[in-house]
Amino acid sequence: MLANEIENAQRLVRTDAYQMSVGEIVTMYDSREIIIDPEFQRLFRWDIGQKSKLIESLLLGIPLPPIFVFEKADGAWELIDGLQRISTILEFMGMLRGPDGNALPPSVLEATKYLPSLHNAVWESSELIEGVPTTDQRPIERKQQLAIRRGRLGVEILKRPSDDNTKFDLFQRLNAGGSQANAQELRNCIMLMINRNYFHAVKAAAEQPSFKGVISITDEQAEKQRHMEMAVRFLVHAKVPYDGSLDVEEYIDDGIVNLARAGDHSGATDLISRTFELLNAVAGSNSLRRFHNGAHTGKIGLVGLEGIAVGVAKNLDAILALGPHRSKEFVKAKMETFWVQPESANFTSPGLRGTIRIQRTVPFGEAWFRP
Repeated sequence: MLANEIENAQRLVRTDAYQMSVGEIVTMYDSREIIIDPEFQRLFRWDIGQKSKLIESLLLGIPLPPIFVFEKADGAWELIDGLQRISTILEFMGMLRGPDGNALPPSVLEATKYLPSLHNAVWESSELIEGVPTTDQRPIERKQQLAIRRGRLGVEILKRPSDDNTKFDLFQRLNAGGSQANAQELRNCIMLMINRNYFHAVKAAAEQPSFKGVISITDEQAEKQRHMEMAVRFLVHAKVPYDGSLDVEEYIDDGIVNLARAGDHSGATDLISRTFELLNAVAGSNSLRRFHNGAHTGKIGLVGLEGIAVGVAKNLDAILALGPHRSKEFVKAKMETFWVQPESANFTSPGLRGTIRIQRTVPFGEAWFRP
């Protein structure tokens, strides 16, 4: 059985590998033979210290890890791992393009452990460089530019007919170990790969005051895309049945891929908006918190999202049909008594696996909030 699964999965992947110079890759980018999605750069970016260390490695001749690309139908390469490395080099050279297709301002480096003279180092002087006047900029010499352009790195190519699912999975596996991207940031990138309009619709819904009010996230959590994570989990639990065969995170990953492919962005926005407007009107930031001894307490966790928010969403039309006043009274009463039901004790047992929890919380919430 395992041997057959391995053989079948291997048929989905065709790969090739090259050794290329940095200069060749830069030339391919300039002629649009290598595609970097500019929006990825806004989802997770290196700081100036990390950028400086990369250029230091090139100048010292330290090998860089390989990049991974996906061969598109027209033969162009889409970068799926190595975004920050390639973007850093292009930005330093003044060749990196923004979402509008125009060149972004070149970067300026800072001192590193082995090359302290990289302080204020630039590829060439430019008035477009932010924060450092041209009088303080230190252009690197031509031989140093050549050393960077001649630096080599491996290019691993995922070739067609590898399917899109393989591309998304490889992107996630390659990037998941990095310190700069968490699981939701990777999902954001995958949603952008599949359906840009769907991603922006979900993002807009997740940034609505009613949604943010209910999930009550801090600025730090928002920076780490916690609001997007909660919105994606909500949509997947509300719209994609779970059969227990996948790990929870894999189920969320697969679910949002399928929803983005289906492309019902108006339906996603509508479900988030109407559900969380109702919850916000009923109890605001207490909506998903445990209710105990007449008061809401504790943190907002996944049990509240899965049991209460998803439960309301799955019955939303029937609840709203009760009328403006009765619907709020109904949700308030159900929300508060949710936590004292015998079944609720099984949602947070020590050592409870997420795969078991969501097979309890989601079905119970759907039944509990049914008028």
